[in-house]
Amino acid sequence: MISRSLILASTSPFRRELLARLGLPFTVVNPSVDETPLSGELPAAIALRLAEAKARAIATLHPQALIIGSDQVACLDDHVFGKPGAHAAAVRQLQTMRGRAVNFLTALCLLDAGSGRAHLRSVPTMVTFRDLSDAEIEAYLRKEQPYNCAGSAKSEGLGIALIASIVGDDPNALIGLPLIALCELLRLENVRIL
Repeated sequence: MISRSLILASTSPFRRELLARLGLPFTVVNPSVDETPLSGELPAAIALRLAEAKARAIATLHPQALIIGSDQVACLDDHVFGKPGAHAAAVRQLQTMRGRAVNFLTALCLLDAGSGRAHLRSVPTMVTFRDLSDAEIEAYLRKEQPYNCAGSAKSEGLGIALIASIVGDDPNALIGLPLIALCELLRLENVRIL
């Protein structure tokens, strides 16, 4: 049960679908946050900063709510792969990642808008991509068009065919919302899920 309103600060249909699995009533609000990385910012810091920024962006409009913000970056060595936005950028991302292990960092923020208290978590998932041919990359992108997904692949869809292995603590994190960590944070705010 929840006595305060719960808000998902996201426009992602994938995050909305994942949060609905918990059976808690919630609303969705677009946080309108600039997702440009800061100069010299490390991948984990990018994701955590943006998750919190998304939650705080709507806190003044909903001062008594619990607000969930989340963000994901994919990184290979020190290179960050964000949302490609277009076909050519997605091709370049997948060509760079083929045959390699890519760390997907999914950050989570649960903000108590009333107190300003923010709980933050970062959940890593290591994804090893198959050694994809250019033809496979083109075929995948034409079918699924994952241009709004960090790393240009949807593991919950046809993108699973691009992947050799996934290693992580929460399969939901790769899709965009780490539910295991979220349940922990909700318990810290005395929200009973069961």
